[in-house]
Amino acid sequence: MKEEFVFKRNFYSKLLEWKSESCGSTCALVEGARRIGKSTLCREFAKNEYKSFILVDFSLVTKKVKDIFYNYLDDLDTFFMLLQSFFGVILYERESVIIFDEVQKFPRAREAIKYLVADGRYDYIETGSLISIKENVKDIVIPSEERHFRMNPLDFEEFCWAMGNKPLADYIKQCFQKKEPLERSLHNEAMLLFKQYMLVGGMPQSVLAFIQNAKSFEKADKVKRDILNLYRDDIMKIKARYRSKVLALFDQIPGLLSRHEKRVVFKEIAENSYAEQYEETFFWLSNSMISNECFLCNDPNIGLSVNEDRTYIKCYLCDTGLLFSHAFDENELMEEEVYKQILGDKLGLNEGMFYENTIAQMLTANGHRLFFYTHYNEEKHRNDIETDFLISNNSKLKFKVFPIEVKSGKNYTTKSLARFTQKFKAKTGLSYIIHPRNLAEKDGVLCIPPYMAMCL
Repeated sequence: MKEEFVFKRNFYSKLLEWKSESCGSTCALVEGARRIGKSTLCREFAKNEYKSFILVDFSLVTKKVKDIFYNYLDDLDTFFMLLQSFFGVILYERESVIIFDEVQKFPRAREAIKYLVADGRYDYIETGSLISIKENVKDIVIPSEERHFRMNPLDFEEFCWAMGNKPLADYIKQCFQKKEPLERSLHNEAMLLFKQYMLVGGMPQSVLAFIQNAKSFEKADKVKRDILNLYRDDIMKIKARYRSKVLALFDQIPGLLSRHEKRVVFKEIAENSYAEQYEETFFWLSNSMISNECFLCNDPNIGLSVNEDRTYIKCYLCDTGLLFSHAFDENELMEEEVYKQILGDKLGLNEGMFYENTIAQMLTANGHRLFFYTHYNEEKHRNDIETDFLISNNSKLKFKVFPIEVKSGKNYTTKSLARFTQKFKAKTGLSYIIHPRNLAEKDGVLCIPPYMAMCL
């Protein structure tokens, strides 16, 4: 079997921490969108950190393996004997791990975690996509022994590592901590790397195709289109009545993000539709981790999630490289040389949608839930405060909110952020503008280049 290429991932350290803290008392449940590298990383972790491991891929296993789960969970000595025999692997007590890959395809195995963890002989890792979708959990009792982990596509720092540029990533973090701009030539190098990340995305197979084919955007694009087709196939398998709504919203994400406000206007998806009709739709896209949702927060003074308004929502694609391929057809990309135009800052389309989606992706990778805020001025008949994102320090005692505006162009004002700060002065921390220029402070706002969003 051809050896699989494994990128260095920050997520590896989370698994190490789990192994050290858990000591067999919990199972690690690794969730994420399809094709982000969950199985590859967990296999690498098992190979490096245990004496032996068994990987049970429930998208491929035979009925014979599934029967072991049906017939022998009340006799675990026989259960483990049969697993070892079938996979040809010797398991060592407290030194081996069993991976249930694509566990959503066989809920019986997930339900068995309760008994397997209680037995205590081995460690367990589950991986899967669509894990929380109702169709995959309706007939089982969800085990409380699971510790949930969300895994995302490669973040910008990991992309730097993959491109052989770890020193630049480290330098970016140092400059952010000191609030210093990068040296000019290194800023230009970092911006070029960021644009490549925006176009290629963080899907491991897409990044690998880009690297192994002399930085070919075309080769990366073919991989991304395969992934988009995979997502569409998953949507077509939905048995519930809301399948058509999920498909409609998935298809319209590029169009929605190309709008000025980028907010979902439900009546534009389908005539006479409204937010409540799409509740299950967003739940499916969010829980499949195909999308990153961003909700309106009505009152940032008190808290973000406490005051979210789910009728006002922005829907970002989980990976900006996928968004790019989703937004253009294949011929359009090649004929118009769109990649070249974006790299040269010469593209006339709404480049802001790609910038904003990338920042949403980077904030999500850092563990932030996404919120935004707008204020409508009755006298002026327009919004006089618009923040693209709000993040918080998650403190209950000293809660602070940090407003963020994303600007793909070099000309802008800080008026909106100044109004926000004035309105929520007691709770506002540092305000950020993310722009293509180098780091600078302007009117009490920290203006940072987009590659520094990985530090937020």
